[in-house]
Amino acid sequence: MLHIVLVEPEIPANTGNVARTCAATGAHLHLIRPLGFDVSDAAVRRAGLDYWPLVHLTIHDSLQDLFAQEKPQSYWLFSTKAPRIYTEVSYSEDAWLFFGKETKGLPEDFLRAHASHCLRIPMRAEARSLNLGNSVALVTYEALRQQNFPYLIGQGRMIEWET
Repeated sequence: MLHIVLVEPEIPANTGNVARTCAATGAHLHLIRPLGFDVSDAAVRRAGLDYWPLVHLTIHDSLQDLFAQEKPQSYWLFSTKAPRIYTEVSYSEDAWLFFGKETKGLPEDFLRAHASHCLRIPMRAEARSLNLGNSVALVTYEALRQQNFPYLIGQGRMIEWET
């Protein structure tokens, strides 16, 4: 199972989009405090997130707590500052994908400490970054593509339309 980690996410709609990607793919969502919003059952119901019961969610107090509790072995950090492109690596079934907060990205000291695990999504030099939800979806589906989309429905069925 893939693990998606959002470090100190600030915008509830972005996290909602990521949660929907996790619900659709079976990825485990990890949130690192502090959060810029409420994820209580009442808040989720008010937001109309009907897919939320499909999300496997764990909330951690810090990155240090996550590494101490979960001990991820295969992990990748995503940053616009990284030298390698996200398609240049192989993602294991239990890969951990780390994304930073919308305004600052991942902490600089965390990136430096794990420099060999840093990847980026290519984009024009004039663009600051992609939306967090888009970035997570893009990388998640690349990892799943490399694994031949395990546990996901591989084909659809066209509906016969009346004319």
